[in-house]
Amino acid sequence: MMRMVWVLLLAGLAWCTWWWIAATSFERNITGWFTQRHHEGWQADMSGLRRAGFPLVLEITLENPALADPETGLAVQTSALVLRAPAYWPGDVTVSLPDDAISVATPNGRLALKAERAKADLRLHPGAALELDELTLQSGNWSISAPEGLLLSGASMTVAATQSQTPEEYILALSLPGLSPGELPRSTFRIPNDWPVTFDSVDLDLAVTFDRVWDRRALEEQRPQPRQIHLRLADIAWGDLRIKAAGQLEVNDAGVPTGVVSLQAQNWQDILQLAETTGALPTVLRDQAERVLTGLAGASGNPNTLDVQLNFMRGWVALGFIPLSPAPRLILR
Repeated sequence: MMRMVWVLLLAGLAWCTWWWIAATSFERNITGWFTQRHHEGWQADMSGLRRAGFPLVLEITLENPALADPETGLAVQTSALVLRAPAYWPGDVTVSLPDDAISVATPNGRLALKAERAKADLRLHPGAALELDELTLQSGNWSISAPEGLLLSGASMTVAATQSQTPEEYILALSLPGLSPGELPRSTFRIPNDWPVTFDSVDLDLAVTFDRVWDRRALEEQRPQPRQIHLRLADIAWGDLRIKAAGQLEVNDAGVPTGVVSLQAQNWQDILQLAETTGALPTVLRDQAERVLTGLAGASGNPNTLDVQLNFMRGWVALGFIPLSPAPRLILR
């Protein structure tokens, strides 16, 4: 019996020693990262750091962390961040965000993000590079606001990124139930008052190949940039509208996409009406656009469903050979 007691005491002492070593290393890595960023010219501050979680969890709370990257002009500040990891493997990290507002400053302006019960679960490969294997971000009610007013809000959010067998490729999934444009975009784009307040569904499924893997360099140096995008399915429903899209794009070093996206739109006449109402389609071109789209819809066999191909070429988005607008630059700052 005494031998068993001594074994248990020694095992407990060994575990306590391991927890202390792991927690100290966890804390030292965090403070060292902040110090290194500060030496590189960043703003990298926090008012305090607290350790907890003994005996099974490593938990570090960063109080009032503030980060600002002078190269990209991106700055983030919040009241607290809580990092948790199992004591046996600190590579599975959960980052819990506060319920109060997170301030984000970009070269284009300031935003305030709020999300209830928001957390990000990260699975990292062993090694100093901290290469991302899987990330899942979930939250309850959320909102994005500008100083001028509310931009977007939603009932919940789920974002998942999973590394594929090709290390630079990640499978991304996004679901935004109850997505609602705020008063600011509704007034800016003159969305009619009788349009639904919320989207019925917004779901994206795509595979993106980047120019390198996502690891600690994404924060310390530069974000990996997309080079190939396989849009497996985008499914958006808003009132009577239903839009589905799929396609493949190649992205060059300047962020210009080239490729084809197939687009299917149900009740496309409502989209045309919305485009005219919001000013995206000049009234003088309404009849001409409607004749063209009616012909395309008729060719598909269903006059209420539009099946078209969007071509991304030479920096433009075109319907067939008809240019519609400049293509967006796909660059992660």
